[in-house]
Amino acid sequence: MSETTSGDIRSEAHRLIDALPDDATWDDLMYRVYVRQCIDAGIEDADAGRVLDVEEVRRRFGLAP
Repeated sequence: MSETTSGDIRSEAHRLIDALPDDATWDDLMYRVYVRQCIDAGIEDADAGRVLDVEEVRRRFGLAP
């Protein structure tokens, strides 16, 4: 996926954990990690030009303009 260094991942993991509420569950943590991975993948796709404009997405999914 992205070219993130191990130190960057560790720092971000700490930030995600530190931002959790005191009563957080493992599911809460896993959800935040999943969301972060999705965001990173989306940014990587956008940077690589793997994007579609809104009109094309609507056309492909049969959505009204």
